Amino acid sequence: MTFARRRGLPGVDAENPIVLTVTGRVSRAVVPDLCARLERALTAPGGAAPAPGAVADCDVGGVVRPDLALVDAVARLAVVARRSGRTLRLRRVPPELRALLDLVGLADVVGLAEEPGESGEPERSEEPGEITAPVPGPP
Repeated sequence: MTFARRRGLPGVDAENPIVLTVTGRVSRAVVPDLCARLERALTAPGGAAPAPGAVADCDVGGVVRPDLALVDAVARLAVVARRSGRTLRLRRVPPELRALLDLVGLADVVGLAEEPGESGEPERSEEPGEITAPVPGPP
């Protein structure tokens, strides 16, 4: 018996990944257009139902100055994804946006993809660091 190793990211259709890329400054005026673009991308040909646990990836690495308008866009995109039976997963999330999503409680609603090097532990360098001893003050 042989077992083939699955290629690609879990939960992502390798042949037809659903990815929405958001770049630049996001204002409230562009949110309906973003939602429409995601809805069109999620509409499967032939009306096929998504697989359980299917995700819709949204790359937000190119956004400029994340603010509450972007948080509003993320919330609305998450609703569009859920209506189609999928979960919205954000990729390349800037620290500012991550903090805003935590602040308003949306970090638990949308998936935040963990990028390489984001394990939550401080990175350690391969080279040994200098050890400094405290300098005694004047007597």
